Amino acid sequence: MPGAILSPYKQVPETKADLDWAELVTLDLSQFDQSGGKEELAKQLAYAAQHVGFFYVKNFDISQEEVDRQFALGREFYDLPLEEKLKYHNLADLERGEYNGYRPAGLRQLTSTIKDNVQVYNLPKFDGYHDRPQPPVLQAHIKEVESFSRKCHDLVVVKLLKLFAILLELPDENQLVNDHQYDVKGEDHLRYMHYKARTPEENQQVGEMYSPGHTDLGSITLLFRQPVAALQILNSEGQWKWVRPQDETITINICDALSALTANYLNSSVYRVHAPPVDQAHVDRLGVLYFARPNNHVVLDPISNSSLLQ
Repeated sequence: MPGAILSPYKQVPETKADLDWAELVTLDLSQFDQSGGKEELAKQLAYAAQHVGFFYVKNFDISQEEVDRQFALGREFYDLPLEEKLKYHNLADLERGEYNGYRPAGLRQLTSTIKDNVQVYNLPKFDGYHDRPQPPVLQAHIKEVESFSRKCHDLVVVKLLKLFAILLELPDENQLVNDHQYDVKGEDHLRYMHYKARTPEENQQVGEMYSPGHTDLGSITLLFRQPVAALQILNSEGQWKWVRPQDETITINICDALSALTANYLNSSVYRVHAPPVDQAHVDRLGVLYFARPNNHVVLDPISNSSLLQ
């Protein structure tokens, strides 16, 4: 299917519900290469990194068209018949911790009558260590997928790791970057994630939850903007706040590995996925995410050469 035409992806309107939104800082990455820009961005990041764990970035040099095409690819995959998607699922692999490929909905029994409503398709980074067959709908655009995956790393993850290094007062701003190299073996992956809308009665039976509170295992998660409100973060006062789908931004989540490397100085925040508000509750929720992780050889001992952490 090389050169297959991909029909445009159209996002649904944002909710009009009056939700209790989290107040998150937005980093303008266009400042990164300006004189003193990295240092200023690190200052802006400091409170969020230590106390919140979530923030936005804008002007990250990945076009909206590129992002929309990834959503379109996710849509095309999830529109496939279940029997076709199941060709890329292996339950035994999943039970061994191999999470690349397809994970169907319904693997977790939530109540006597309701199972989970989330499907996941993970594409490992293109580092030469994770060769695996892809569905034709994705294989037809695999060079584009690889380009997007690499841009997530090079244009966003690398810059954020440098900002964290500056914030931590490390002697080399590339120290964390060196532990997260794209072409070195690691478990970074691009994800298309699909939550099937439930009926109001079903949502009530599962406490209005799509996914309970948890943290992410890796270093940094990139959540590309999609308008179906559902993401909530737990703040330092123990309150759940909705995360607004802010235009032309990526929502960034600091994860467990960075928290471990910094002796919990960087905050891996607890978050959950709530059922959408009433005016969006009937809409399926499609997400495009990128998960950055340390290279496999990296030992997650606390950093010993940070003057801030002494």
